[in-house]
Amino acid sequence: MEAIGTLAGGIAHDFNNILSGIFGYAQLTEMNLNDPDKARKHIKQLIKGAQRASGLVQQILTFSRQTDYKKYPIKLSSIVKEAVNFLRSSIPATIEIQENILSRSTILADSTQAHQIIMNLCTNAYQAMRDSGGTLTVKLDDVKIKHQDHSAGNPYIPGNFVKLEIRDTGHGMDNETRTRIFDPYFTTKKPDEGTGLRLAVVDGIIKKHHGFIRASSQINHGSTFQVFWPIIANNGSFHGPCREKTASLTGSEHIMLVIFWNH
Repeated sequence: MEAIGTLAGGIAHDFNNILSGIFGYAQLTEMNLNDPDKARKHIKQLIKGAQRASGLVQQILTFSRQTDYKKYPIKLSSIVKEAVNFLRSSIPATIEIQENILSRSTILADSTQAHQIIMNLCTNAYQAMRDSGGTLTVKLDDVKIKHQDHSAGNPYIPGNFVKLEIRDTGHGMDNETRTRIFDPYFTTKKPDEGTGLRLAVVDGIIKKHHGFIRASSQINHGSTFQVFWPIIANNGSFHGPCREKTASLTGSEHIMLVIFWNH
């Protein structure tokens, strides 16, 4: 009930802020109908407000895993490199980025959502080091999860995975905070630094891709997030988590095909 209350309160707060802007610019537009230039500027702000509302809805739907998406074979390494290159030009110079891309394996994923995971985790990491500076480490390699491998965080999903690891040297989290980081709208940030949906969205996306995520952290020693993506072979066959096979449907019926044509 506490989690539901946090979610409802967060959604209401965000939408109230967006609606306040929409109502304000709608009134300004009405007041300046005789001045097309001013009215046009206000209408642009109305559109931006509607886009922010749409984006918020999209985040909520992604968190609840109700959005439509299309998965294709992609190399996660190319998306990680693209995201890191973008981050280099946008984060403070006091934060060093160390990149170690070892995997060239293929996964079955929605590239936009994969990019969103990387950016969300990296944004959280550099925000934890924004005041003090530090090192952001992005690593990508292949791992094999076995039944008895309890260190993977989920010993019941064996298979071959691409492991994305994002590590920071920021302020870290205590155990109580770490147990709640994937709750929607739970955040320790200031009101203007995020909605608290970022990690909930990451968790929702990776579950849709049959992967899993684990997090570790220690106060004053930074945080580490590891995302495991199932690998597929070059021929498209699935080499990820083992699933129970469904028995093939068989029968003794026959199908008759009749073809008509004109002479």
